[in-house]
This record gives sequence, C-alpha cells and structure tokens, in this order.
Amino acid sequence: MTLLNSLRTALHGLAGNKLRAVLTALGVIIGVASVIATLALGNGARAAVEANFRFLGSDQIQIDAQLQFNANKGETKLTGKSLSYEDGLLMPESVPLVDRVEMTVNANGKLRQGRAVLDMAVVGTTADQLTTIAQQNQVQPINWPANKPLTAKDFIGEGRFFTPAEVSAGASVCVLGQQTALDLFAGDDPIGQTMWVNRQPCEVIGVAAELEVTDPSQRLRSKPNDGCYMPISTVIRNFYDTEPSVSITAHVSDQSRMEEAKAQVAAFLRQRHGIVPDADGNYTDDFYLTTKSDVLGAQQAAARTFSILLTALAIVALIVGGIGIMNVMLVSVSERTREIGVRLAVGAQRKDIVSQFLLEAVLLSAASGLLGIAVGILAVPVAASLNNGIALLDPASIPLSFGVALLTGVIFGLYPALRA
Repeated sequence: MTLLNSLRTALHGLAGNKLRAVLTALGVIIGVASVIATLALGNGARAAVEANFRFLGSDQIQIDAQLQFNANKGETKLTGKSLSYEDGLLMPESVPLVDRVEMTVNANGKLRQGRAVLDMAVVGTTADQLTTIAQQNQVQPINWPANKPLTAKDFIGEGRFFTPAEVSAGASVCVLGQQTALDLFAGDDPIGQTMWVNRQPCEVIGVAAELEVTDPSQRLRSKPNDGCYMPISTVIRNFYDTEPSVSITAHVSDQSRMEEAKAQVAAFLRQRHGIVPDADGNYTDDFYLTTKSDVLGAQQAAARTFSILLTALAIVALIVGGIGIMNVMLVSVSERTREIGVRLAVGAQRKDIVSQFLLEAVLLSAASGLLGIAVGILAVPVAASLNNGIALLDPASIPLSFGVALLTGVIFGLYPALRA
C-alpha cells in the first residue's frame, strides 16, 4: 500500500466523523496555543525586568533608608536613622571603593512667576544628575537618532545645569522642564529671570530640552517635560524643617569588587548610624543596598519560575489532548474491525494497517498543531493586554510547539495503531 493511498484512506477515516475529530483536536489546539502564549509571557516578563532596572548601572550601588509600614496608622516610617545629606558627602572620602555619589530628595513645591502658579514635585539633586539621566536611557531629546550616544549637554535646551560649587553653597538656582518653563513664562526667555519657589526667590539658569520617554508604551502616561531641578542642599534648607532622608547612588571604581564595595558602604553607614552587632554577630541595618546584579538575579529567577510553571500547564494541556487522540483512535479501531478484517483478507499486511491508523493520528495532531499556532499567535496580543502590555512572541516557539504536537500524535496514536 503506497503512502499516497495510506494518506487518502487516513483522510477518509477522519472525515467519517468530522465532529469527533474537531472535538479531539481542541485539546491539542489549546495546548499548542498555550505553549506559544506562555513562552511569550515569559519572554515579556524577562524583558520587563531588564527594562525596569536598566537605569541601575553595573557600577552603581543604590542606597535607601529602611522603611516600615504601620498598618494601624496607615503610614510609613523609618526603622532607624535617615540617610542624611552628610552621609552622602562623606562617603567618597571614607569608602575606598566609592568613586563618587549622587543624591536626590523630592519635595512638594509651589512655583510662581507673575500670575502663573504651578504645584509640582521639586527634585533636589547633585550636579551630575544629567549624566545619570543620560546613562539611564529612560528619556531622550525628542526625535533623537537611534543608537546615537547621549551626553549630559544634550538634555539642556537653553542655559546650563548647576555646578558642584552651587550645590555646595546651596545656591538659589533652578533648571526647568520644557513644558514647565512654557507654563510659567508663556514663551518669554526664562534664563536669568527670578521666579518664586515656596516663597523663596530662585534664578532660572537653564531649561531642559524637549524630551520623550524611550519606551513608546509609556509616552501617554509620563510627562518628562514637567519638572523643576534645584541643588539638593537648597531644597533641604528651604523645604524641610528637619533633616530629610535622601536617596544615594554610589559609583564603584572597580566593578569586579562590587561585593567588597557593598561591605565597605555598609560598614561606613553602620559606623555613622551607631549600628552594632547583636549577640550572634548580626546587624539590624536601617538601610538597604541594591545593585543591578542583585535585582536582576532575583527578578530573572522569578520570571524563569513563572515561565516554567506556565509551560508545564501548557504541556499538561497537550497531554490531555494526546489522551483524547488515543481515546478516539481506540474507538475508531473498534468501530472499524470489519474493515480491518476485509483488508487483511484481500492481502493487506499488518504494517499497512498500523501505518494507516498511525497516519490518521499524526494528521489529526498536525492539523491541530497548525490551528494551535494560529490561535497562539492571535492570543499573544490578548495575553499582553492582560499583562500590562508585556508579551514577546518567541519565533522559536512556533516550530517547537508544532514538533511537540506531532510528537503527541505519534506517541498517543501508536498504541491504538498497534491494537488495530
């Protein structure tokens, strides 16, 4: 019996009960579609982790105060001492592996120029903030050419950013976002003009370039052109009655010694905050240190676990579909006993009968696999919409899922074929 005749006979056998074939195929279709969609979700989760923490450079240690949430009062408070501006100032000269530090603190401010009044967060920062923004690659000047490197100067549209000397002196100067400058000065040149921030005079020394976020999916949510930057020392003096807790980013001179640098930073802050070990030699720190490898390692492990779990569920769906194929083929064999006997009587060999029923199972699983691929590709945008837009189709998942569908047909169709 030729392969073509076996194929025709197999198609005729499947066409004999179309509804049963379709219902059997559903299990494999769902399984294949699930493999494609779940791998896309896993890839999207890993990509999201990398995107969320790409702002943290490989040479940086992010230092933040330890906070505790009081459920009864519904407020968050420090567990110990705050990270002070002085902690950041003394760190480079006290920690051998720390080359420099950046510090930021936010405060609510009321900006006034003439009759124009804006309420917004004022960012107090150090003089190299624009260098950090350029390295983070989260925003860029509008219509910036792809793959063209960014520098701090590219983020200034007019004027300049404040200097380290102005930060040390607590100068009353500020740099405005493009939209903020337009809202306050109505198109007039703001450079050199004096405005009021929380009833304190402040000279505008710069206006940022018109910016856009690099992630197109975030462009409707973010407002990169709204902002007011001032020296951190000025914000602490003018906006706070008590010393606030600042966020510190330490830059390490030798990336290969990050763990050693973390230990040095921790020792410095423990000495500054008077933290001593307990009886077991353990420290209860009022701060926590984060590096890119720490965060990415934990998040990527979680994303991998999530992907494995979803893939396992998809494989279970395929197995269920395979069992359905086996069940239908066993029923088909029992229903066609007379047909099998007639073929054997007219000279058909045992292998012809086996190959025919096996081919029917493979054809059913192959057709299910192709439909499952189509459904899976169409399901990726739906899965993305349910997962904050995070799903990336992996091209390798298409032949993989189709191969698994064929293998399912062979494995679960072999036993009924041998029973024929």
